[in-house]
Amino acid sequence: MKAVHFGAGNIGRGFVGLLLHEGGYEVVFSDVAGALVDAINAESSYTVHEVGEGGSDRVVTGFRALNSRDDPQAVIDEIATADVVTTAVGPTVLPFVAPLVLAGLGARAADAAPLQVMACENAIGATDLLRDEIRSQAGEAWDAVSARALFANTAVDRIVPAPQHNPGVDVTVEPFYEWAIERPPFGEHPPSIPGAHFVEDLTPFIERKLFTVNTGHAATAYYGAQAGVEKISDALADERIASRVRAVLEETSALLVAKHELDPDHLTEYRETILTRFRNPALPDTVGRVGRQPLRKLSRHERFVGPAAEAAERGLPTDALVAAMGAALAFDDPDDEQSVRLQTLLREQDAASVTAGVTGLDPQHPLFAAVERAVAARQSSMG
Repeated sequence: MKAVHFGAGNIGRGFVGLLLHEGGYEVVFSDVAGALVDAINAESSYTVHEVGEGGSDRVVTGFRALNSRDDPQAVIDEIATADVVTTAVGPTVLPFVAPLVLAGLGARAADAAPLQVMACENAIGATDLLRDEIRSQAGEAWDAVSARALFANTAVDRIVPAPQHNPGVDVTVEPFYEWAIERPPFGEHPPSIPGAHFVEDLTPFIERKLFTVNTGHAATAYYGAQAGVEKISDALADERIASRVRAVLEETSALLVAKHELDPDHLTEYRETILTRFRNPALPDTVGRVGRQPLRKLSRHERFVGPAAEAAERGLPTDALVAAMGAALAFDDPDDEQSVRLQTLLREQDAASVTAGVTGLDPQHPLFAAVERAVAARQSSMG
């Protein structure tokens, strides 16, 4: 069996590539970074170092790498005979992956089994985005091409520390990971990935991750920045910050219970697992890195406003989420373009305008007034 994986970075090698290897696939990495491709091809194995409680070293073999910028035809040829295609390149790069997948599908033998395609990105419906881009580029040929592929969305979660100080192309990661994959598109023949789990409905898994991991990570960063703390792990060592983050996640969990009927006891355990992961001192993430791009993180369907809006619509508590938004509004990093823009908006516009423009909320929405008060409070503190 063979898998072509786009994105040979730390997530590609230390998460997706590792699990594909353990599923019995030969892994062909595709990347545009020539030096990285050369480094991978210079090795016959690499080690994934899991740091933290329960971690171990896991060795990957049976891989090679291609430079999709210098030799796209080589990548197309590999896709033509592959069983699986995966990505870990970032959602904005998927349009550049699409033409290679499209060409590879066109080159597949008529009697070949459908190619199993999964975009493993930190975005909702990433595989749908890739499929839609392929369909757009295929035009009238789409019906013929689509019969040669199966597209399934996924939810992925693993923290990879930066910077990395490893020999060769070894990767350091946390022990925890989760890879949930839609089962229905594959029928009775899902991919062979023993570390993943296949689910009938992916939405609860995606929102559980987004509203717990992403929301909790960002809340920790913004409260840590307010406290003058540099590292995420140090921020959660402060019990005042930890209690605020825990309160935020209790509100998002209440929404997940109401919306998806998830088990409250399981969510309590999941929250504590997430906070334990963030406290891992072997993952030296900074509040600056996690907190960057606050305008995106405060937008309508992101990690704060998204769950808070749905909670408010259901009459559920949102005080802790709104307080975390207030901390995000105070994130002032002169090296982050969005932070600079946010602080400019706060100085130049009234609270209602900032609230509507940044969050995308309608003034009549039940969450709007609370966020407007948080905006006004931040403006008042700026003098």
